[in-house]
Amino acid sequence: MPSRNTNRAVLWTAGALTLSLVAFAAAYATRTPRGAMRSAVRGVVQSALRSVTRSVLAAALPTAAQTAQQQPVIYFVKNPAPAPAFQTKDLSGKPLSTADWKGKAVLLNFWATWCPPCRDEIPSLIALQRKYGNRLLIIGMSEDEDSPEDVLKFVQRMGINYPVAMATQQIVSAWGGVEALPTTFLIDSQGRVMGKHRGLHSVEEYDRDIKALLGDPVDARIETIADQGQVFLKNAASATELPDVDFTGLNADQKKRALHRLNAEPCTCGCKLTVAQCRLNDSTCPTSKALAAKIVKEVATNAATPENPAKVKSLTAN
Repeated sequence: MPSRNTNRAVLWTAGALTLSLVAFAAAYATRTPRGAMRSAVRGVVQSALRSVTRSVLAAALPTAAQTAQQQPVIYFVKNPAPAPAFQTKDLSGKPLSTADWKGKAVLLNFWATWCPPCRDEIPSLIALQRKYGNRLLIIGMSEDEDSPEDVLKFVQRMGINYPVAMATQQIVSAWGGVEALPTTFLIDSQGRVMGKHRGLHSVEEYDRDIKALLGDPVDARIETIADQGQVFLKNAASATELPDVDFTGLNADQKKRALHRLNAEPCTCGCKLTVAQCRLNDSTCPTSKALAAKIVKEVATNAATPENPAKVKSLTAN
């Protein structure tokens, strides 16, 4: 898209040209007899003005494609799953249940008091809860090992205006496991899990998400993707591509075998996930990246693998 300075220059040039044409038309019209000649001049000037106008608009106004490219993009999942149900109590003893979420946008935020990014985003979450009121429900699920009383003191000191509860292992497991903090699930007003954010995100991004979850007008483009582990890690088995895993050179059967191994063999970084799940959960993990590359190479070269016990035995014997 043209820059602001470019647009300004185009407008000044076009304006000067337009004024020159108008002055020329006025001067020529006073010296030219009525009739065919004057009509011809008028036609030439009008045609030139139309050309200038089109040039100005083309240079100064963005095209629809340019506007679309500059819009932020919100990624929601296709065929979203219902939010896993749970019942618990917040730190003040009030009941919390997924049954009470209907009609509201919900941000289920897994966090901890010792987590710096978690603490950094709390003021933004407070502001969003205040802005949307009863249309939004933010729930903080604390993964602290400290006592609920200590967490409550932190909540009160921070002025948190949304309910906070202690995350049980049952709740964490129901939501597919939480491998990084903060992790925030995005639930729409129909109780469907539309997306997930890992790490610290801006208040502007969350604001757009909330508007989209509520069905409000939003200055963003909404695109849908299949959940292949981006939201629930259990869906990683359906992924046909993984971050920074190069399947180039594999035929369809080899790629199928490689994906099977990636979803069956554990990552050794300590995450307790499969290699595929670790790639989806943390694309920066060097361990899963190296393991994935090794698996793909073995499949490509038909090297001895756990799937080829006969070949392993043969190589061992030699």
